[in-house]
Amino acid sequence: MTQPVIGETAPAISLPRDGGDIVNLSDFSGQKVVVYFYPKDDTPGCTKEAIGFTESAGDFAAAGAVVLGVSKDSVKKHDKFIAKHDLKIALLSDEDGDVCERYGVWVEKSMYGKTYMGIERATFLIGPDGKIAQVWPKVKVPGHVDEVLAAVLAL
Repeated sequence: MTQPVIGETAPAISLPRDGGDIVNLSDFSGQKVVVYFYPKDDTPGCTKEAIGFTESAGDFAAAGAVVLGVSKDSVKKHDKFIAKHDLKIALLSDEDGDVCERYGVWVEKSMYGKTYMGIERATFLIGPDGKIAQVWPKVKVPGHVDEVLAAVLAL
């Protein structure tokens, strides 16, 4: 599936989060929501990204935005990842990959000549109207959190 584009209504999200509660995108109606997809808990790039969003969590909150991280890791893995790095953002578990598919981030990747399916690091900014306001495909971690925060502040 292709990634949603700017101006489209964001695909619905209803997933378990760290701690076990269910998070629905509709719970944040009227708010700005940053949904970032990442490949795997506790890997170098994903850890840097999660720590970056945690360090700026207060700035996102002050700008009226909620940050949600999504991967296919289990809630149990998310809980360990959060405890290990003292993360302050919600991590959602998309174990069956349905939300990853609907956001177009479940893609064929390749490493060392082997192809496999995995999550492409991507971030979506959803406006208070529930529509996609900004998309960052194929995210490179350095500087990304600042870029997203600037877009949230400009929205």
